Amino acid sequence: MGWIRSKSIENLASEAGASKDVANLALATYFAMGVCYLLPWNAFITAVDYFEYLYPNSYIDRVFTVSYLFPCLVTLCVVLVYEDRTSSRLRINAGLAMLLFSTVVVPFIDLLVISGNGGGDNSFGHISTVLAVVIAGIGDALVQGSLIGVAGELPDRYMQAIVSGTGLCGVLISVLRIVTKAALPQGVHGLRTSANIYFIIGSGFIFLCIIGYNQVHKLAVVDQYRSVGTFHNETQDLETDNVTLLSNATDGGSEITASLSGSADKGSTSLMQVFVKLKWLASSFGLIYVVTLSIFPGFLAEDVHSAFLGDWYGILLIGTFNLFDLVGKSGTILYTPDTAHVTIVGSVARLLFFPLFAGCLHGPKAFRTEVPVFILTALLGITNGYFTSMGFIIAPKIVALDEIERTGTIMVIFLVIGLTLGSFVGFVWVI
Repeated sequence: MGWIRSKSIENLASEAGASKDVANLALATYFAMGVCYLLPWNAFITAVDYFEYLYPNSYIDRVFTVSYLFPCLVTLCVVLVYEDRTSSRLRINAGLAMLLFSTVVVPFIDLLVISGNGGGDNSFGHISTVLAVVIAGIGDALVQGSLIGVAGELPDRYMQAIVSGTGLCGVLISVLRIVTKAALPQGVHGLRTSANIYFIIGSGFIFLCIIGYNQVHKLAVVDQYRSVGTFHNETQDLETDNVTLLSNATDGGSEITASLSGSADKGSTSLMQVFVKLKWLASSFGLIYVVTLSIFPGFLAEDVHSAFLGDWYGILLIGTFNLFDLVGKSGTILYTPDTAHVTIVGSVARLLFFPLFAGCLHGPKAFRTEVPVFILTALLGITNGYFTSMGFIIAPKIVALDEIERTGTIMVIFLVIGLTLGSFVGFVWVI
């Protein structure tokens, strides 16, 4: 029965006559969930014009980044330690509720807390908004840390759907912000109204995702793939038990049993054993986001300026990053290497973005214009998206099937460690 270890869930399900994903409903739901769990984050950082007006001289994008990512990291660590005590569905639903609250509360803060036309002393509104960002970070950790692990137990296309959804999220939010800002007068009233409409629409989408996620489990295709995974694990356990019984009936059986119990029993797999398999890939994930978050969004929103584009400059730069991040994440549909080598080398090569973006502030005059900044932002986005997607797809293939959910959480934790470190490194540009 050793052959079953090398077979994927999709192969096993195919042999068992897997149900079809009718109208790609399951695929669409996982895609929407990828959009959903990053929607509040993208909403807060893309409304840079609105929050900078309300809370001037507060480095608001950098404050948002730290306030979002540090609670996210802590929550992910808690999820990793206690994941066996709660169901992934419970964690995801709790996280979705937090994401919904964090976005729907922003218009209420504007209505009830912000004084007059804004731009004055709105310290309570500032604190309330940052707390909403903290709640969004916790919700992201609960959803992302569990969803990636669940998708890892399904065929690759479901993981690809989630990752592509995260890429599209940034693009949709950027387009939504541009449309709402352009559709209303450019004064203070128009700015605040457009931001409120923007957050209300985002809240509506999250609400629909909550409904969709709680229906996807009822689809036969999802149930069957996960059932095959359970059967696979049970078969591995049965195989181990049978070999143990056989070994005990022969001379030297205790030695064979000891060897098997350390390698074949899925319950004996420790967190450290899983990490050892992923150490280089997971570390490269962290490095990818140290580089990205040290530049995006703070540097793009606050440190470079354009007399021609005015307060549109930050919005358009963030939109450019999000667009090319989506292109990068979709690129794995065309080509995904079989090993983690490309991701590891690529993550190190991205360190070159530090001197290049520094040149946009302190380099030759031609380098301090809008065109080089847009080009570098596009490259930052496309490399971020491609290496992220590739890592999430390759990671489940490095470990055993029963280690996949824990693998997803480990990868997300290293991603968020990189994000958190990058958010602190981003303050170096201010010095």
